[in-house]
Amino acid sequence: MIKSELVQRIAEHNPHLYQRDVENIVNAILDEIVAALARGDRVELRGFGAFSVKHRPARAGRNPRTGAHVPVDQKSVPFFKTGKEMRERLNREGGAPEAGA
Repeated sequence: MIKSELVQRIAEHNPHLYQRDVENIVNAILDEIVAALARGDRVELRGFGAFSVKHRPARAGRNPRTGAHVPVDQKSVPFFKTGKEMRERLNREGGAPEAGA
């Protein structure tokens, strides 16, 4: 599902709201999550999950084509951990398809 599909689905479930208002709300929520992560904060949505930032230190990498060693700068990467309620709902409602099916 992409953001426009999410906006459309929320608008369908809430006919009293205009689609542009739903889009503004979704954008505001996502912008606040990004801003909080940029500040180094953790964002926890109960029943859904938690967003946080993991810091990866600088290291020596390797160019796979030439084999030459290259420096890789330190970086911060977003990390999402699902909440307990989401994991339970996914496993209760069918979850992943069986292997070999």
